[in-house]
Amino acid sequence: MKLHGPALRLTVFIGDTDTWHHKPLHHEIVHRAHTAGLAGASVFRGMEGYGASNRVHTTRILSLSQDLPVAVIIVDTEERIRAFLPELDELISEGLVILDQVEVIRYAGRTPGPADDR
Repeated sequence: MKLHGPALRLTVFIGDTDTWHHKPLHHEIVHRAHTAGLAGASVFRGMEGYGASNRVHTTRILSLSQDLPVAVIIVDTEERIRAFLPELDELISEGLVILDQVEVIRYAGRTPGPADDR
């Protein structure tokens, strides 16, 4: 499916030590998004942040953290994202979910030319 135009961005903020059945939670979210046929998902690990606990987690040497922030971002049509939300209800016990209206502009890869063969 080629996504272009109005869409919904789902961002899930969790910790990198959060798990689901002994596997990283972010991995399970991406796996379920892929199984659901959503257009795309990416995981980003934060360098520093805090959440409901109000405790700052950071990568700085003097205050090494075992629970850095992670953002899982999924983009698809509003209908498909909203249909996916019950999956998150099952998986997330602590975290934050944000929904944003976005506009998707899709760029396709270019066809390799003779100069690319070098």
